[in-house]
Amino acid sequence: MPLHVSRRATLLGTGAALAAPFIRTAQAQQTMEFVAGSLGGGWYTIAAGIAALVRDENPDIQLRVVPGGGVANSTRVNNNQSQMGFGIDAFTAAAVKGEDPYSAKHERLRSLGTGYSPTEHNFLRAADKPGDDMRQILTQRGLRLAAPQRSSTDETTLQRIMRFVGTSPDRIRSEGGRYLNGSYADIAAAYADGQVDYLYCALAKPAAILTEIGQGRRSSRLVGFPDDVRKHLIDAFAYNEGVLPAATYPQLQSADLRVTTMDSVIMVHDSVPEDVAYKVTRTLIRNKGARLTQIHASMASYDPASSWRYAGCPLHPGAAKAYREAGAMPAA
Repeated sequence: MPLHVSRRATLLGTGAALAAPFIRTAQAQQTMEFVAGSLGGGWYTIAAGIAALVRDENPDIQLRVVPGGGVANSTRVNNNQSQMGFGIDAFTAAAVKGEDPYSAKHERLRSLGTGYSPTEHNFLRAADKPGDDMRQILTQRGLRLAAPQRSSTDETTLQRIMRFVGTSPDRIRSEGGRYLNGSYADIAAAYADGQVDYLYCALAKPAAILTEIGQGRRSSRLVGFPDDVRKHLIDAFAYNEGVLPAATYPQLQSADLRVTTMDSVIMVHDSVPEDVAYKVTRTLIRNKGARLTQIHASMASYDPASSWRYAGCPLHPGAAKAYREAGAMPAA
């Protein structure tokens, strides 16, 4: 064989050998879309932090964070439009069962557990506007109120409260009021500018927009949730209740407030490979405590020993493997 042919074959063989590992790496990498909450909200911040943490410990897994909403996320993940997403415990359970506000069972949903970010519902009023009672505020004529987008659990919850007290967005508008929907950043800006006098949002403490409003020019106060409202949401829709400590937003409250609460679930589509779900969950378990709290203060509550017990959605087999390996979950 001529020397130049032999050298060419050798070079080609060497090039193929060098290229092969890169081909295998590209094929092995798993990229998933992680649908979170609105820009400016806690979920988006937490999802971005989780994505960076997972990437650091598992270079073969890339999570691309996109904005979403707590109601719509369940359907988005079930349809595999996003392979991973944040959900709310009561709403995720309703999606699995096909109950209100969902019209069909979401059978492709699996979970990586719950407890990632307990969330308080917050009702804020301008200090110069009337009302320390939620029912009185929501039923007053000329009410100017802002809430997050329609695909959010915040807005769905507010609509449920309004039905319970005998009002609605249409009634508010018909009586000369204003009912505004938008991103967290949009509604916070509308409130700060005086376009609305009341604001409703469900965000894990400390919520950036509430902290900023408390430090702003418009004096404001948080309003507690009445006993009957909290009980209705618990009995009818499986929400929870809790206390917002007085020190949470010192410029917005002077005492502890009883509020409606809910908790976050990480959902995945059932086609997510077991190894990928295992690695993501393992990363979260390994970093519980200080590292997760650095992402968002609400993540301090994450406890693997209870996280896997969430019964509203089947646990992904990969997550179960991670919890068992960590000793948080009993052996099968």
